[in-house]
Amino acid sequence: ACSDEDDPGADSSSSGSTASGSSAEPTESARPYLPVPAGVELSPQGSQLAVGDTATVAYEVKQGEVGVLDLAVTRLEKTSFGKSFVGWDLDAGQQKSNPYFVRATVTNRGTTDLGGRRVPLYIVDGTNTLVEQTTFASAFPPCEPGTFPKKFPPGKSTEVCLVFLSPKKGALTAVSFRPTQEFDPITWTGYLQEPKPPKKSKGKGDKGGKGDKGDQAGQGSQG
Repeated sequence: ACSDEDDPGADSSSSGSTASGSSAEPTESARPYLPVPAGVELSPQGSQLAVGDTATVAYEVKQGEVGVLDLAVTRLEKTSFGKSFVGWDLDAGQQKSNPYFVRATVTNRGTTDLGGRRVPLYIVDGTNTLVEQTTFASAFPPCEPGTFPKKFPPGKSTEVCLVFLSPKKGALTAVSFRPTQEFDPITWTGYLQEPKPPKKSKGKGDKGGKGDKGDQAGQGSQG
């Protein structure tokens, strides 16, 4: 079985005030919003990126523990339950959603081993709401791995594939890094492509991302 849920309080329609006054203190953008290792420069909050671009981000993994990542969303895929979910037990709500796969490359730039943790990315649906990643009780060959490796120490890089079920036949308008409600989200937009076939070996497939132009995922305003 698989499960998913919207991020609590993630409806971002009330977050428009976050950008006001930011131009008054230009030095603020250069000041890290969380402590990061020397030499790490975080991407500005509110950055609007294209698929293939990399952002350097930080977030609280737990109280007093900060994760720092280079995140590159490399491919957006629109699939269907008939193509990718044959044999999976889906509840009534999930059956009324639209399934999407988001592929990304991630590098640990911090000092914390993030082994086994979920990737801090969401999608933005057509109602400007964040949708959380769907997790599975067992392997899901069409789109995996959905978490960091069991050991993901500083300096390590990995490729991930995240599954999102956008409720009520919802859209994917952007991929979002927004670890807190107050954070001005960093977003990626690009073209939606057909899903890659499941890997039959450990060989790396193409990273895709900007070819095979299909439907374009537009920018979610998020406030």
